[in-house]
Amino acid sequence: MSDKRKKVILDLMEAEFYVPMKEKELAVMLQVSKQDRPELNRILNELLAEGKLSLTKKGKFVKAKRSDKELIGTFISHLKGFGFVEIEGRDEDLYIPEDCVNGAFHKDTVKVSLLSAQRGKRQEAQVIEILNRGTKQVVGIYDKSNKNYGFVIPDNTRFVNDIFVPVERSKGAVSGHKVVCEITDYGKNNRKPEGKIIEILGHVNDPGVDIMSILKGYELPIEFSEKVMHQAERIPSEISDADTVGRRDLRAMQMVTIDGEDAKDLDDAVSLTKDHDLYHLGVHIADVTNYVQENSALDWEAKERGTSVYLVDRVIPMLPHKLSNGICSLNQGEDRLALSCLMDINQAGEVVNHEIVESVICVDQRMSYTSVKKILEDKDEIEQNMYQAFVPMFEDMKDLATILREKRKKRGSIDFDFPETKIILDEKGQPLEIKPYERNVATKIIEDFMLIANETVAQQFFWMELPFIYRTHDNPDPEKINKLSTFIRNFGYSIKNKQEEIHPKELQKLLVRIEDTPEEALISRLTLRSMKQAKYTIDCTGHFGLACQYYCHFTSPIRRYPDLQIHRIIKEQLRGKLNEKRIGHYNELLPEVTKHASEMERRAQEAERETDKLKKVEYMEQHIGETFEGVISSITAWGIYVELPNTIEGMIHVSMLPGDYFYYDEETYEMVGQATDIRYKLGQTLKVQVHDTDKISRTIDFIIPQEWEEEELG
Repeated sequence: MSDKRKKVILDLMEAEFYVPMKEKELAVMLQVSKQDRPELNRILNELLAEGKLSLTKKGKFVKAKRSDKELIGTFISHLKGFGFVEIEGRDEDLYIPEDCVNGAFHKDTVKVSLLSAQRGKRQEAQVIEILNRGTKQVVGIYDKSNKNYGFVIPDNTRFVNDIFVPVERSKGAVSGHKVVCEITDYGKNNRKPEGKIIEILGHVNDPGVDIMSILKGYELPIEFSEKVMHQAERIPSEISDADTVGRRDLRAMQMVTIDGEDAKDLDDAVSLTKDHDLYHLGVHIADVTNYVQENSALDWEAKERGTSVYLVDRVIPMLPHKLSNGICSLNQGEDRLALSCLMDINQAGEVVNHEIVESVICVDQRMSYTSVKKILEDKDEIEQNMYQAFVPMFEDMKDLATILREKRKKRGSIDFDFPETKIILDEKGQPLEIKPYERNVATKIIEDFMLIANETVAQQFFWMELPFIYRTHDNPDPEKINKLSTFIRNFGYSIKNKQEEIHPKELQKLLVRIEDTPEEALISRLTLRSMKQAKYTIDCTGHFGLACQYYCHFTSPIRRYPDLQIHRIIKEQLRGKLNEKRIGHYNELLPEVTKHASEMERRAQEAERETDKLKKVEYMEQHIGETFEGVISSITAWGIYVELPNTIEGMIHVSMLPGDYFYYDEETYEMVGQATDIRYKLGQTLKVQVHDTDKISRTIDFIIPQEWEEEELG
């Protein structure tokens, strides 16, 4: 009987008059009675699972095309048991209910079939096959339950199962050890996964073990292989006359590097002269590809790492220090090979002429952001006298940077001017101070000059129609913009977002309006969170945040592989070697390079965020019982998140809110008291007390102090 009903549905969908319908519309069309509708739902789900039907983005049923039969993606686990599947090219993730996970673990590659139900805007689906295990090992705390076995409790809360470890596979670990555990059996039918300990990192309370656990948890490479190090050691420490042949000699040009005081890998230098109303800006980038040859051990290692990782207490470089701090570092007074983008820019900030050349340079002066700020903003006489020969150039740089910023502002570029977090540690890695890390006139000059160079290079290669790597940024999700709109109304601000797509100019106007207000940092951060993540692509689809059509990463080949890769393409083009064979080579190579580089960038960002969160928790551990004033930054069904002025965020659990039972109002994004109608709103100022911290989950719990409760309840 079921097969006959399936045939009726499939025949209907093959008919010429059929238009995609939702389940209710199909029930009406097929004259299914109310009591038989659960059966219709079951049959439709079976047809979806069999790959004979598929659903449109609006949840309407259509006959499946061959490509709809198998949806393959990455499973993202949630600590509550359910999960999501990310599918390339699909805007919304698929929601996987707990009873449809079918043994999938975090980061597994899975095949799924769609279900007829939807969870909010997300289509529901079930895992029907695990194609590849994404998690081969986990980091966690070992708990020796008895003499015969123990368990590893994973640090990553997305890995929801403890791992059973027989004593003979425990490597002698004792309870409280932080360990790396290789999964040997993923378990099934409610049987726990099994594993063996492959490395003991130390006791959970030993100094440095916390950061090492994060490094191992993200499988970040710590050391370079012998082969890579030997290759790096063979690279000369100085350039030879032969290296300079065929290059533009720019050693007589006045140029400087401007970096942080503690920076060691100086990969960009800048020069500027002015001729009447025309600025001649040079952005000179270390020619890393001269030393990292394609398909060498150094190249493979850099490609695999994708990026340098900047953690709170250390840097994990993409390339060995012999390169990054040596021959590829644009050190003062030393001849260096570079790729130079030489631009003529008018008073309107337009690049009227430009040239990209292989060059040989010599930096005249290493400057710090602090020194340049003292010269330009503080008018510090000692600093101005010390760098007297460079002051006129710095003044011109400040003027040009202002022109470039104004031009970007006119087109709608979004400039997030909120402070980053600076975490100061003692020699044992304990946080001493957490404070904002401010931008200043000098950091902005370098940002503005790097941006214009990146745009100029991207535009040239787009119009040359050559294979290239672009930095793209898609339009934000309308739902997130709606949430932002609701949030800022609490402060008396608004944005025009009636259309499906918001223009970056609207967000830029908002950031201008909040300038120098107490809520500036919070709203800026939440605006950033409402936007999509930028990524590397082979297609030049534009950059929403910068409001520009052409953008790439050209300026940091020491620490980003995409920059190094496009340097190689640029040099081949300059030398006339981009023939049909090489173009074919890059067309084949670049899709995988962009995908992997985007993934490695995300991994680095997550690891950086986790180390910051860990140190913030350790810092607040020292302040349990103390009271602070913060702003409600987020509200969910399980609680209220409050952000303090130093960027630390904690949560008040819904059960800890005083005087009433509270529920989350999804329409207004508010937490509402059922009896008292007390409302907690986004953006509201709140006094909080530090109640507890958890280093494992890296969370901070706040409560509302008693005197504030009494004030609230009147």
